[in-house]
Amino acid sequence: MTTRDQLKRAVGIDRSEAGRGVATEPVSSLPERLYAARDRKGVDLYRAERDTKIRARYLGALERGDYKELPGAVYTKGFLRNYALYLGLDPDDVLLQWRRERGDSKESPPAIVVPRPIATPRKGLSFSPGLVVAALLTVVIVAFGVYLGVQVLRFAKPPTIAMTQPTTAVIDVDESTTKYTLEGVTLPGATVSILTPGQQQPFQVTATSDGTWAYEVGLRRGRNQFDISAVDPDTGKKSEQTVHLFITVPFLQIEAPTLTVDQPSEGASFENGAIPVGGKTTNASSVVISAAYLGPSGPDPGKGGATPAPPPPLLSVRASVGDDGTYNTPFELTAGRWAITVTASSTEGKTTALTRNVTVLYKGVNLVVTTKGGRAWIKVWVDGKIDPRIGAAGQVIASGKTLTFTGRDRIEVRTGSSGVTNFTLNGTWLGALGKSGVPETWLFAPPAPPVKTQRP
Repeated sequence: MTTRDQLKRAVGIDRSEAGRGVATEPVSSLPERLYAARDRKGVDLYRAERDTKIRARYLGALERGDYKELPGAVYTKGFLRNYALYLGLDPDDVLLQWRRERGDSKESPPAIVVPRPIATPRKGLSFSPGLVVAALLTVVIVAFGVYLGVQVLRFAKPPTIAMTQPTTAVIDVDESTTKYTLEGVTLPGATVSILTPGQQQPFQVTATSDGTWAYEVGLRRGRNQFDISAVDPDTGKKSEQTVHLFITVPFLQIEAPTLTVDQPSEGASFENGAIPVGGKTTNASSVVISAAYLGPSGPDPGKGGATPAPPPPLLSVRASVGDDGTYNTPFELTAGRWAITVTASSTEGKTTALTRNVTVLYKGVNLVVTTKGGRAWIKVWVDGKIDPRIGAAGQVIASGKTLTFTGRDRIEVRTGSSGVTNFTLNGTWLGALGKSGVPETWLFAPPAPPVKTQRP
């Protein structure tokens, strides 16, 4: 039956009732009622589809009265009931009108209207196996995401380190203190390195599971410095900041400096070069190294000639003392026998001195060429052969530059400006041997003094 037939049937019923004297109002068809109710609700078919979970094409067929588009009577009843409830209509009345307009001979008995409760009790939660599995899978995914986030942050960020003891970077302790326990906090499991100046390998300690660590260090009199950093063993990243601590143990006023001389050793001999002087001291504000000339070491065996003039009787130099009390400095000495004295002095004026006797005996020829006051072209022969560094064409040496040449018997130097070319032979300063701008050639074959030659 089409919508038009349904409308005629409904009009015929109304007319028959009017003939019996019953006053009736025009009755809207079911499609019109549904459309009007949706229009009053202010929603479109697609919104109704989302809310009722009924396809929009089926809802449109209900509003058009085109029931052939619907899957069947059973589905149509269900759609009408759900749609009526959604639109605020009486579902039983809607179904009754649908049957009447459809032309069903049997009409359902009127339904008993039961008062509706104010609120329908909610159903209790039910957990199906699929829901439980989905919940567990969600928890696992979230936990894994949190773990990945923590690891990314850990790998991206270097460890931090902070001190809990001492609380300040600079502290003074009692003069009798010989040990101190350092404490701090960093990344759990991190490797903490504690380094002091002059120490090649740092002390290391591993932080506990809560990130705390502690290490007992030894103290000496004076200022003790500790540089503390942390490394994450998993990422290999080092802490951006390094904590610098300074712990000072005061000296006793009556205590004189202590002094050790590690080099040179007593009676040592040296050839060609500076003599290293070094050791360690405590309670000393300064270390002075002096050398007294004792006499020549004797001419080279098998060579004649005059002995060079002796150097000044006393030479001295001040060495810097490190935070750990070490000192080290080279001492330039000429050939001969020397007494090297190292003197450590405290701020109170107390001193401690140690002496080492050494011999400086140059073998062969050690020649240092320095240009001062201008450039100079030079050409060099070592033991009769052209020095490969300078080459057969020679080189122009800039002012202030120093070159060192070593030979077995002799070194010959051709210079384009004798006045700016200075020489040091086997540790003895000779200076410039000619005038500026005058080209000359000089032969150095110790122990004989330098002589001028005619080699072009």
